[in-house]
Amino acid sequence: MRVTQSGRAGGLDLNLLVALDVLLEEQSVQGAAHRLHLSEPAMSRTLGRIRKALGDPVLVRAGRKMVPTPRALAVRAEVSAVVERARALFAPGQDTDLRTVSRTLTIIGHDSFPALFGPRLLARAAAEAPGIRVRFLTESHVDTPFLRQGTADLEVGVVDSTAPEVRVEMLHDDRMVGVVRAGHPLLEGELTPERFATEVDHLIVSRRGKLHGPVDTALAELGLKRRVVGTVGTFPASLFVVRDTDLVGMISLWSGSIAHSLGLVTFDVPLQLPGLEVGLAWHPRHDADPAHAWLRGVVRELMMGLVNGRLLDVG
Repeated sequence: MRVTQSGRAGGLDLNLLVALDVLLEEQSVQGAAHRLHLSEPAMSRTLGRIRKALGDPVLVRAGRKMVPTPRALAVRAEVSAVVERARALFAPGQDTDLRTVSRTLTIIGHDSFPALFGPRLLARAAAEAPGIRVRFLTESHVDTPFLRQGTADLEVGVVDSTAPEVRVEMLHDDRMVGVVRAGHPLLEGELTPERFATEVDHLIVSRRGKLHGPVDTALAELGLKRRVVGTVGTFPASLFVVRDTDLVGMISLWSGSIAHSLGLVTFDVPLQLPGLEVGLAWHPRHDADPAHAWLRGVVRELMMGLVNGRLLDVG
């Protein structure tokens, strides 16, 4: 299908928007050419036409990769939305067959999510929507409106997005628990705030590299202070450090099964810590998108199945 719209240049090819959408998703001429079943020279020529139409380089070389320009990032979400609306407009008047959909859907959130749900989510995609590819991104140390910009399609975990238009669906409450290697001395006897603070060294997980968190705030209210000897950027990485040391780490109860699979032991922390609300978030432009609705449904089912399956037990 080829759609044109008149303009000062004598007609704007809507297929350029489709190509731009794929180029911004792949950030590669080769990858976009493969997706659109074009040769690389033909894709390069299309990129040239897009650059001329926008008056912007769109993608620029950065080492061996290509990265989007600020202008490209600014229009990315709207381009994706226009393409999806066009596809819906010209689609047959019947339910979308997900087996015919070819898309890449991006999930951003807690770094434990792919470990917990990746295998089952990818298996569901292979069985129900084989043309859908799932891309997992971890939370950034920089706060950006990734749902509004179209960098991600779905946010999972403790929702950070604050844009007023973002749809948020809370699924369940969670909390933080301690995690140590099996046989750790802290597991012997009654665990008091004093023992937790003074008898062991601690490891913090912070994507921003902070050495202070809610645990320290709760201890300070009791006149206590712990010794933090290091910080890492992700929870899975912290578990390997904890496994091979006497350090005490923290993990969400929701992710406890990952710790248990490594032979680690989780325990209740003797402090009043703030609770966590776990859920989903997405931009409203995806409300009526069948592929996105499928993704939301599967992720919701997997997450609630974990909770209802009582995989969150401590110890």
